[in-house]
Amino acid sequence: MTTLVTGSRGKIGSTLVTLLHRTGAPVRAASAAPEMLDLPPGVEAVGCPLDDPAAFPAALDSVTSVFLYAEPSAVDAFLTEADKAGVAHIVLLSSSAVEDPEAADNPVAALHLTVEQALAASPVPATVLRPGAFAANALQWRWALRSAGTIDLPYPGSYSDPIHELDIAEAALALLTHDRGRGGTYHLTGPESLTFAEQTTILADAIGIPVPYNTVTPEAWKSSVADYLPGAFADGLLNHWASTDGSPTPLTGAVERLTGRPARTFARWAAENADAFRDAR
Repeated sequence: MTTLVTGSRGKIGSTLVTLLHRTGAPVRAASAAPEMLDLPPGVEAVGCPLDDPAAFPAALDSVTSVFLYAEPSAVDAFLTEADKAGVAHIVLLSSSAVEDPEAADNPVAALHLTVEQALAASPVPATVLRPGAFAANALQWRWALRSAGTIDLPYPGSYSDPIHELDIAEAALALLTHDRGRGGTYHLTGPESLTFAEQTTILADAIGIPVPYNTVTPEAWKSSVADYLPGAFADGLLNHWASTDGSPTPLTGAVERLTGRPARTFARWAAENADAFRDAR
């Protein structure tokens, strides 16, 4: 009854490994760099780059369920091997971006859509989690605060539904350890729809220091991130932010339906991560 958790170096994957271990469920932590994993005692580590089919047989040996990150490059080979290994259930970490009518033209959405389509064509039963904006996306603001003392926002009035990563991991845990809810598709949101400007205010309250921002043009923002964000991805983000500027994000309540308790607030996430922002100021 072993669960394979792919992407175990990531925040959600590593948290899920810990949660599964606490329940006493056998868990195998997979990563492209297993030697860098920090695992609970007794948890097995295995090398499993999701773009390397040669790694799949060993990683999936004796596995009955999988938590899968959305990596499309070898997903068909992974699903074929999962079927051969007798995997009975996959929980996919996808994205709510696939719900956009133009998802196929958005590079972020398109990669998740490709994996969802592969799962739909596979004989292995699957459940899809589509979280919206991660609360931890706010951590990227630390670098601007450290270097310039302010944040550049092209759309400060753009709304999102920041979701705590622990809520995503607990939703996955519920699906991997109980039959209830399996086979569905869940759009996971936080409990509030907040603008970027409102998020900076919440962060400022949490750290006790102002978190100022400048309103900049989309072109200026894209230029400022060009060294580390490909232009197509930057365009995808800008298009999304423009579409949600002044438009509150619909909330789903899916976290509570899966876990039995309300989703954690952005204020709670900010309080838990306050030191990271104080260090940046």
